[in-house]
Amino acid sequence: MSPKAIAADALLPKPAVDLAPDKSGNPATAVFAGGCFWCTEAVFREFIGVNDVKSGYAGGTKEDANYDTVCSGRTDHAESIKITYDPTKITYGQLMRILFTAIDPTELNRQGPDRGRQYRSAIFYENDDQKAVAEAYIKQLNDAKAFDAPIVTTVEKLPAFYPAEDYHQDYVPTHLSNPYVQQCSLPKVRKVREVFKDQLKSTTQPAK
Repeated sequence: MSPKAIAADALLPKPAVDLAPDKSGNPATAVFAGGCFWCTEAVFREFIGVNDVKSGYAGGTKEDANYDTVCSGRTDHAESIKITYDPTKITYGQLMRILFTAIDPTELNRQGPDRGRQYRSAIFYENDDQKAVAEAYIKQLNDAKAFDAPIVTTVEKLPAFYPAEDYHQDYVPTHLSNPYVQQCSLPKVRKVREVFKDQLKSTTQPAK
């Protein structure tokens, strides 16, 4: 059963602690895990301020960063995404709010039908500032009892991000008839589109 948020349509509170807007013009990156990377990539790709989303692996070594090995569950990797974004248009905290709306952060080593540590939800921080924002937001949501159970999303130091095989990139829009996409990916996309409708790029098309 999915957890219930404190408001209609899973409208979570905005992060009380966030990274200050960087006006240098340089893009920033965020690495998140939230179950199958097909789903999370599709969720984030269409938000204003998001320049690119890459599916891949985080948490393990280069040698075992491939789909077959990660799917075996015998590595430290999680299926993850690397988001490249414009911090003057969307913040790190806002990206986390989208993630926690799309996934179930109270499920340990599981999202929907996908089970195993490779499907854990995680924030892979690149620096101490990202770590502080992630930990503060998780505490904020837990203190507010935003979900029916405590958040189990881990906050882990990012050793490296390894892009997944080419056929995994931009998977959802090119495989709309895939049963998994229909049953698991598109419902997440529809949910965040409804909750964050004012933050979508004008090129966003309705989910099939």
